[in-house]
Amino acid sequence: MNCRGIRSGTIVALAALLALAGTPRQGAAQRRADSGAAWAAENEVFYQIFVRSFRDSDGDRIGDLKGIEQELGYLHDLGITSLLLTPVNPSPFYHNYFATSFAGVDPAYGDTTSLRRLVEAVHARGMKIYLDEEIQYAAQDNPWWTRSQGHPGSGYGRYILYHGPDNTQPEPGVFGLSALPAWTGAKIGIATVNLLDSAVVAYFQVLFASLVDPNHDGRFDDGVDGFRIDHMMDDLDGKGVLKNLFTQFWAPVFAAVRAANPRIRVIAEQGDWGFGDDWLTRGGADLVFAFPICRAVDSLSRAGLAEAIGQTLRRTPAGKGQLIFIENHDMSRFATAVGGDLRKERLGAALDVLLKGTPLIYYGQEIGMRGRQSTAWGSDANDIPVREAFKWTRNADDSGSAIWYHDTGAWWTNRFNRDGDGISVSEERSDPGSLLSFYRRLLALRSSRPEILHGDEHVVATDQPDVLAVARSTPDQASLLLVNLSDRAVTAGVARDSVPAALSGPGLQDLISGRREPGSGSSLRVSLGPFGIKLLARRQSRDRAR
Repeated sequence: MNCRGIRSGTIVALAALLALAGTPRQGAAQRRADSGAAWAAENEVFYQIFVRSFRDSDGDRIGDLKGIEQELGYLHDLGITSLLLTPVNPSPFYHNYFATSFAGVDPAYGDTTSLRRLVEAVHARGMKIYLDEEIQYAAQDNPWWTRSQGHPGSGYGRYILYHGPDNTQPEPGVFGLSALPAWTGAKIGIATVNLLDSAVVAYFQVLFASLVDPNHDGRFDDGVDGFRIDHMMDDLDGKGVLKNLFTQFWAPVFAAVRAANPRIRVIAEQGDWGFGDDWLTRGGADLVFAFPICRAVDSLSRAGLAEAIGQTLRRTPAGKGQLIFIENHDMSRFATAVGGDLRKERLGAALDVLLKGTPLIYYGQEIGMRGRQSTAWGSDANDIPVREAFKWTRNADDSGSAIWYHDTGAWWTNRFNRDGDGISVSEERSDPGSLLSFYRRLLALRSSRPEILHGDEHVVATDQPDVLAVARSTPDQASLLLVNLSDRAVTAGVARDSVPAALSGPGLQDLISGRREPGSGSSLRVSLGPFGIKLLARRQSRDRAR
């Protein structure tokens, strides 16, 4: 192509871009104002740990609380500030949802002393710890059920929701199931807790408050910093049998916890996996999960991401927050969803860490662990592939590996994460080109950039349909994230007047690679490789890539 062709193509593209951008400077300022002030917990980085699979400390191949304590240095060095543990209560299920006791610790993980020591060790490093609570259902050996079924006059007579005379017909659990098949072959009964009974409300008020201040001494070094509420709903499972739970159950429980420690935070897993605004307002939660953004990242759709980001901004109230994530214990791992393409894995990492909100990293995500949910086994074994043992070293049999499912079935034989596959902490720790190193670099950048920590956000128009551009800004500092969602190299044009003033003029640098970015005039032209990522900001020595 000759110089004329290049020049005319650029002019046409820029004209289209300016038309998309609207009234540039005024529109950008309005969009920045619309994104609101800092959200809750934006200075935190969460790391979700599936406890049974993370780190074994005593040689029984089961992950435990002491194992987590032993690896706090790894998590701290990664850039993690807050741990989110899957349930630790006693349960007949390997995942510890559906408890036999809502208090205490599964003996496979330790005991209440182990939990207290972990909490104190987390706090000693300036970190926080949150517990996952699933209290809407009870497993068949829970004394609330065993002592109330057929005995309406017992002390637990109203703790389980029953139909029919004499407590003979317990209300089924989630999805209308009265029993769930376990990976061991057993079918384990589940029933719904009567959350509207005053004694049940009082029990959980005391329990949650004791978890944040175990000694009731007003000091919180030994208490957790908050809770994740699993499957939180106002009308449980949409059945119409337990309604108005936001005001009649969750509000008094949260009030009791906040009276014990006003600084705790409540994370709601919103039952509809939507934007979560109702949970943040009527539900009283501080944070919800950014499910629409997660789905958009998975689709690699620029239009989908722009819509999800915009809607999330508009629907998140001031003072509330969103957990940004790309995988968790209930979905296939991102590395597998993108076919093990390291470029896409890095793209997902950048969106997870750099968008407005609070990043959540699922254990093993940072090293590219793989796994896809199955439909083959008809039990909770279907989820074992996305809950495999964390890869500390290249070999599964090495000390510390939590391979609790070793030689138990096809989920072991056909496991996704293999010896010597290059995906482990030991294999990636010293490799500057590894995914682990990339996460460390992103998290270090995030912690050093005020606009990424708590700044405003708006999506910026480009002249490339597959390039997402997101500006982050404070009054004094700004950066521009550009992500190529296609498998072809592109040069994207961004009108300088559509980005914060701190990015106008020459002298920009890609903070991820450390390279200078050329550009001048009214249009910023940025070259991106296939699934490429750049984070542009004014060149400053303290922002140089680490």
